[in-house]
Amino acid sequence: MDDNEQYTTNYLSWNAILVGNTCDYFRVYEKGFWYKVHIDYICLYKKEPIPLIEKKIQTKEITRALLAGWLPQGKSESYITEFLDELSFLAETAGAVEVKRFYQKLDHPDSKTFLGKGKLEEIKKYIDTHSIDLVIFDDELSGSQLSNIEDVLKCKVIDRSDLILDIFASRAKTAIAKVQVELAQYQYILPRLKGMWKHLERQGGGIGSRGPGETEIETDRRIVKDKISLLRKRLAEFDKQAQTQRKERGEYIRVALVGYTNVGKSTLMTVLSKSDVFVENKLFATLDTTTRKVVLERTPFLLSDTVGFIRKLPHHLVESFKSTLDEVREADILLHVVDISHPQYEDQIAVVKNTLHDLKADDKPSILIFNKMDLYEKNTFDQWLEEDVKIDLLKQLKKHWDSETQNNCIFIAATEKTNIEELRKILLDKVREMYGIRYPYKTVFYE
Repeated sequence: MDDNEQYTTNYLSWNAILVGNTCDYFRVYEKGFWYKVHIDYICLYKKEPIPLIEKKIQTKEITRALLAGWLPQGKSESYITEFLDELSFLAETAGAVEVKRFYQKLDHPDSKTFLGKGKLEEIKKYIDTHSIDLVIFDDELSGSQLSNIEDVLKCKVIDRSDLILDIFASRAKTAIAKVQVELAQYQYILPRLKGMWKHLERQGGGIGSRGPGETEIETDRRIVKDKISLLRKRLAEFDKQAQTQRKERGEYIRVALVGYTNVGKSTLMTVLSKSDVFVENKLFATLDTTTRKVVLERTPFLLSDTVGFIRKLPHHLVESFKSTLDEVREADILLHVVDISHPQYEDQIAVVKNTLHDLKADDKPSILIFNKMDLYEKNTFDQWLEEDVKIDLLKQLKKHWDSETQNNCIFIAATEKTNIEELRKILLDKVREMYGIRYPYKTVFYE
């Protein structure tokens, strides 16, 4: 280019530059054409136009999935239906759609293929005729079981733990959540490497490739272990930061929302703290702990929203999410939120209690909050039911749970803000009581 040649900056839009190879050519769009443009330290010049290629609209492909489960002897069909319903919701959250479900009644799962050969052949026939992309098993499978099942079905196979990990991975937004999920994924993979590998036994073959004799699987196992060690160190650093943050919170009483996944904890968090918190009607919408300062009648406290619990929660998830679950361990008061409209809400209560026991957090003062009463009434009472009968049934329900919880329960509808003021009063009494125990000489609270 001549030094006297005019620059073309008045013709080409700088903000239209699409990054290509550094120190090479860039593509610039202007007036219906793509131009190949070279950037030299001080000048810009135009070459021959390239015809515009229309952008393709990316459409998300739907994954068609089969669900498979094992029904223990002595259990009714409603038992497996309940588990497969939840698995279906998990699949939907991950972006798959249930096409059909299979289950088999056995004394115990088959050690090689989990289900019997006959049942697998039945599943195989269905896959061949219905364009199935994925088979999801409701229980955790070993590496060899996964490999053996895939050999029979000729289709991708995952288990419940892998599905939950996939959901966690898609919903992890913060640095700590991403590290926690990655650690859980590697911990899941490590014991399954042997069964998952179908490669050559040695790293290489022929002259010049004979190494010390380490097998490929041993190499990968070492790499995975090193990765786990590194991620644990990173999590330890995050944990130190979190501990520092918790120490800086001072003398505030800490209240944590706990419960089964998708029971409305984040919605209640929004209502009580009067702040925006991500809410979605899907499983595990919340992975990171959100903490807000709340003041009720000049009494301040800290309110935390935590990750939801679920049945058959992979143990490696509990381990990797230690720093997140520490909010539960270090809380002074627990608000156990229950979706009373769910058909198996009592089972969900038991799951949460067992998880709290495993976390050694089941001895804390708690309030059992039955949420979604609007949906419960809609699903339970028909339109022809007399009002006095309805009131009587609700009184019996409340009486039952008052007895079970020693009057530490309340019935609300967070989305409708029903009975929220009563909840605030109960919570305020609990917080003030806790302040009185911890700081007996501090009788006045200020914002």
